[in-house]
Amino acid sequence: MPVLFSALRPPDDVVEAVAGALGEPGDGLRWEPPERWHVTLAYYGPDDVDTRAAWLADRLAGRAAVDVRLEKAATFPGVLWLTVAGAGLTPLAHAAGADAEARPYVAHLTLARFPREEPGAARRWTRQLAGFRSRSWTAAEVALMTSEREPGGTRYRVARVFGLNRA
Repeated sequence: MPVLFSALRPPDDVVEAVAGALGEPGDGLRWEPPERWHVTLAYYGPDDVDTRAAWLADRLAGRAAVDVRLEKAATFPGVLWLTVAGAGLTPLAHAAGADAEARPYVAHLTLARFPREEPGAARRWTRQLAGFRSRSWTAAEVALMTSEREPGGTRYRVARVFGLNRA
């Protein structure tokens, strides 16, 4: 059974803007490749795709599209990420199931991972990206994603896409 989560995927030009702001990633961090960048709405764990898709379709029915923007970098223990701003984003995440998680929802886009015991490992990048702001875009669909271990790493695939209402 695949591991599932729901996410917003940034448009190509926003991905290119983030990659351009990063320049040449390094410093011993484990960088996420741009094709895997996403904003997680909710994590479901191992689940049946059809069952979760039906549940998610019901939860997202009639939901409005949201305007979002990527901003400055921050860190969780072991994770370098970009903040995500957008009115309506948290309610959308809660509709997608984030309200079932024990911790509060924090919209973010993971850029890299580093050893938790080295909290300063990402300091250069939080400084470099302190003034970063992408253009705003309208996220008009939510993707139900699978996360599958494969030789050479984890692969994300879009299992289903759910349209959101444009105003």
